[in-house]
Amino acid sequence: MTRHRKRLIAVSLLICLLSMPVFRVISGEKEKSQAKGDKSRFEKIELFNKVLFLIESNYYREIDTEKLIEGAIKGMMGTLDPHSAYLDEEVFTKMQEDTQGEFGGLGLEVTQKDGVMVVITPIEDTPAFKAGIKSGDKIVEIDGDSTLGMTLDEAVDKMRGGSDTKITIGIIREGHDGIKHFEMKRKIIKLESVKSQLLDDVMYVRLTQFQKRSAESLEDHIKKMKAKLKTPPKGIVLDLRSNPGGLLDEAVDVSSLFLRDGVVVSTEGRDPKSKEIRNVKKTGYKEIDIPMVLLINGSSASASEIVAGALQDQKRAVIMGTQSFGKGSVQTVAKLDDLRGVKLTIAQYMTPSGRKIQALGIKPDIELDELETSWQKKSSIETSYLRESDLRNHLTATIETAEEKIQRVEKEKKARAERIKKIELRRKQKEIVKEESEEKEYVPESFNPALDYQVVQAANFLKGISVFKVLNK
Repeated sequence: MTRHRKRLIAVSLLICLLSMPVFRVISGEKEKSQAKGDKSRFEKIELFNKVLFLIESNYYREIDTEKLIEGAIKGMMGTLDPHSAYLDEEVFTKMQEDTQGEFGGLGLEVTQKDGVMVVITPIEDTPAFKAGIKSGDKIVEIDGDSTLGMTLDEAVDKMRGGSDTKITIGIIREGHDGIKHFEMKRKIIKLESVKSQLLDDVMYVRLTQFQKRSAESLEDHIKKMKAKLKTPPKGIVLDLRSNPGGLLDEAVDVSSLFLRDGVVVSTEGRDPKSKEIRNVKKTGYKEIDIPMVLLINGSSASASEIVAGALQDQKRAVIMGTQSFGKGSVQTVAKLDDLRGVKLTIAQYMTPSGRKIQALGIKPDIELDELETSWQKKSSIETSYLRESDLRNHLTATIETAEEKIQRVEKEKKARAERIKKIELRRKQKEIVKEESEEKEYVPESFNPALDYQVVQAANFLKGISVFKVLNK
């Protein structure tokens, strides 16, 4: 294939990406505006073509035009938000395979900040959790290769692989010098998403992620706990801390367990008139009378925030803990051709009252910081979190003027500085009470809600409500 033909094919791909009908439908722009925009768009494409020709003609080595174009497209997608990405042939094919079957992985939820891969949370009972990877760890190496310059999708794809295949991750952790290496074996990520325990006469259920049949499993756990009690339960604690989200349908089903009717969540796209509304399912098992506390933290994201927002707006549960992550955007995957695609943010989630979650998160009714107990110091649950608003080019909840952007950035800087102060304070406290001078091999302990400060406070809150009701009869 000649260089000229390669360039024509590559530029055609770029033109296809910039003028796809599917995105015009989403935009809802008028024909007149489109004509004006198209003229400007093709002028910019001509500028791009000139630069491409200059590189091809004068760069001191032969170059692969398709790689050059793909690099330009990846750069273009990188100017959007952290969740939008160009899917090249390898990534797109892998994504299609993953939707058809199982894959080996580590059980990590990761994001990208300033070009660095950062762990949001390790999922319980996975290789990453058992190895001791923690929230906030920065992944700088994967099997000896630097992650510098890797896209988020490339890094995730590199960490996936066949079950029982070995992988070595190099991380930088706050408070530790140098790169810390973890050797693990990938496993098929099959998780039991619900765990439960009776705390006297309070039912405690923890949902680690929203996967298929999570709501059904949650219902089963509640029924089994109620069967063990001789008297009616005084309340239920639903723990969504460090839950990274998952399936929207499951978020609606989980909310429907605790709500009689009404809206669970709605989405708002570029066209304000095009809204999708998801309502409470009126049939099936319901727990609508038992007093309820829902726990969230800085790693509670997406579907977790949808459930928390729905139960908070409908005053069904008291939300306790710390502000959630703020992942309130909706992504879709559009095919460019049989080999390539684009993952694009197309809408935002809104709570029943119309509150937007994106970069804002859900604020608890009762702020309750995590208290580091001896158990938590040994666990993978961290007390400081990266949030959506910390990510570069994060999507804001509303369209801003230049002045509003300056004010918002300044506010975020101050909030980030406050969190850094807290982190520094905690690190100094740890140094004062440090029990050992040399770090030993990390062995995570199983989660015990009875030793968790926030869970205990939530249970006490529900018991207090019960006592109040008795005294006021």
